[in-house]
Amino acid sequence: MKIIILGAGQVGGTLAENLVGEKNEITVIDSDPTILRALQDRLDLQVVTGVGSHPDVLRKAGAEDADMLIAVTNSDESNMLACQVAYSLFKTPTKIARVRSEQYIIYQEQLYKQQDIPVDHIIAPEQLVTQAIKRLIDYPGALQVVEFADGQASLVAVKAYYGGLLVGHALSALKEHMPNVETRVAAIYRRGRPIRPLGTTVIEADDEVFFIAATKHIRAVMSELQKLESSYKRIMIAGGGLIGAGLAKRLEHSHNVKLIEYSPERAQYLSAHLDKTIVFSGDASDSDLLSEEGVEQVDAFIAVTNDDEANIMSAMLAKRMGAQKAMVLIQRSAYVDLVQGGEIDIAFSPQQATISALLTHVRRGDIVNVYSLRRGAAEAIEAIAHGDKNTSKVVGREIGDIKLPPGTTIGAIVREEQVIIAHSDTMIEANDHVILFLVDKKYISDVERLFQPSAFFFG
Repeated sequence: MKIIILGAGQVGGTLAENLVGEKNEITVIDSDPTILRALQDRLDLQVVTGVGSHPDVLRKAGAEDADMLIAVTNSDESNMLACQVAYSLFKTPTKIARVRSEQYIIYQEQLYKQQDIPVDHIIAPEQLVTQAIKRLIDYPGALQVVEFADGQASLVAVKAYYGGLLVGHALSALKEHMPNVETRVAAIYRRGRPIRPLGTTVIEADDEVFFIAATKHIRAVMSELQKLESSYKRIMIAGGGLIGAGLAKRLEHSHNVKLIEYSPERAQYLSAHLDKTIVFSGDASDSDLLSEEGVEQVDAFIAVTNDDEANIMSAMLAKRMGAQKAMVLIQRSAYVDLVQGGEIDIAFSPQQATISALLTHVRRGDIVNVYSLRRGAAEAIEAIAHGDKNTSKVVGREIGDIKLPPGTTIGAIVREEQVIIAHSDTMIEANDHVILFLVDKKYISDVERLFQPSAFFFG
């Protein structure tokens, strides 16, 4: 595909890196020549310096025959205007804009139409991060939770702990422990390296285990791998920006929520607009304030300010003062691996959430969900199988007979209302939602080809 990316910041740069390896023709536009030079030194792509919404700059970037424009600058208005120009002058088929302002998101159904603002897909990073954190609150002890087929199936990453029922046992023992629950271990990471999960594989303490199950069975499977944590009730949020406020709004009717916001004006605004959340104005790394507000009673302390260092310091302090779990938002993805797993339990990057959403729209074939896992190294995909045995490489075939790329496993199939955990003799039918896990995402184009029916393919 010929793709123009507008904005060479964290998201634009990471997206370009993801797509270049997949034989796409990428051009990146940015007004900062230094950032572009650094990107071009690292990656095989074209760069254009200039304002991305200017027609001559888009023309220079090849907009006349581009398949897709992805506008991810820091300005909502620039992103939307670039989509408008690409549509009006160049008839660019697919236009995606990153939109952060709540005002533009609330009215998206009325605004984003071809005759009004021609944006085909909007990506709202703050909403994506809020949803991801909410899922971690719903499943205490999970490192990552992603949903497929409208929430019917989930892929969950957990760390196996000493004392977990399955630790020290082979994967085949899962079936004996839970005869009524179907699940499939899609991948195991041991000391940071993937190992292929076989029935004979013995789970060790500290393994990072990715498993797929019907969403209703997730907690039961988690209990096999670690001592099940009780539900979080008391939540403390540091930072009242879009993510902090959105999270408080989603949690305040089911949890006891306190929110600390540095700006007195913003704190006052939040206090008036949230129903049950108790809002304080102050510094979240002030130990006296945390002590006064009972941080030692808190089940989860979630730091989501715009400052990585402030998030890390306040979360570490909260954890040392007795908070049960510490979660932080980190903009610089290089920091994520540094801090996660010590005093900080979970670090999440808005970039990874945004990249996952963008990749869903970039993938070929009927791929309806893509999740970037393990900081971008692995991917989970939901693809819809189309065609019949004569036109498709997967429909009408048993999973054991499908030539999957190396390190790829089919974990589950969702067929209408039914979640079917994959076995080698499971047959794929037309319109099945197939959930795959890729340990190495360089094989993504092979997976895409598998799910593209062809009039010329005869099994």
